[in-house]
Amino acid sequence: MKILLFLFSIVMTNSTLSEDTLSLTDDGETITIINREELAFPDQNTPLIDTNSLDILTSELSQLVSVEPKNAFLDDSGNIIPEQPGYQLDQRAFKELYYSFFYGKGSKVIPVPKKIVYPTVDSELLSRIRSQTLGYYVTFFNSYNHSRTNNIKISAEAINNYVLFPGDTFSFNKVVGQRTKEKGYLPAPIIVRGELSEGIGGGICQVSSTLFNAVDRAGLKIIKRYSHSKNVPYVPPGRDATVSWFGPDFTFMNNYKHPILIRAKVKGDSVSIVLYSSDDLNINTNQVPNMYPK
Repeated sequence: MKILLFLFSIVMTNSTLSEDTLSLTDDGETITIINREELAFPDQNTPLIDTNSLDILTSELSQLVSVEPKNAFLDDSGNIIPEQPGYQLDQRAFKELYYSFFYGKGSKVIPVPKKIVYPTVDSELLSRIRSQTLGYYVTFFNSYNHSRTNNIKISAEAINNYVLFPGDTFSFNKVVGQRTKEKGYLPAPIIVRGELSEGIGGGICQVSSTLFNAVDRAGLKIIKRYSHSKNVPYVPPGRDATVSWFGPDFTFMNNYKHPILIRAKVKGDSVSIVLYSSDDLNINTNQVPNMYPK
């Protein structure tokens, strides 16, 4: 990695620290040792910091020590799994410490200064928005088609526990991401210009269509929704929402005053999606037709 290449290119070969070396530690462990000369302009009677090199070091150090926060979420049994805070480099504090070291006034060993990054969804918020059901929908599929079932499970898990805040827009493609073999998606039937074909991620349109009907039933504002070029068997005609990474997307907005929680679950031959929010929310539901298995 470029981070490590830069940081460890300036590690002193001598294991003992001199007056010109700075040891950076994180959680009590040394992550790199910096030589003063590496970040100074050469051939100067008066030592000057090369601010460009310091910016590069700061950026790469930031990537090295950053930890993304984790939102609280509900497990399969409906229990709340608490959030976990993240961390990022306090760049201003680090540069101040480095300046002090460079000009001989600071410590030769510096714990990397970090800021706490709090998750957007904590246990308290989650407990408030899991109480009222806004909308739900269930569709069915042939579970013996293992490739298609696999794709449905992966895409459903991608949107499960997603929290949409008031005024924000949900994009199926953005949340689920590109459907690739590396993510576990398999080739399965897809509809292209009215004809059945094979494509990586075939089957995910059943998840987006199930979500669309749950969202429509909940009275949320639909922004973009496209139908397949032919009817699909898992929803009534005209009630589908086709998606493609380089093509159509399904998007909707949370037009309510409280966050919305999406719960998606695949069990047996069905995929169910339920939208929740606070008991304080006044909802305007829509009538949506169901499609039952034959």
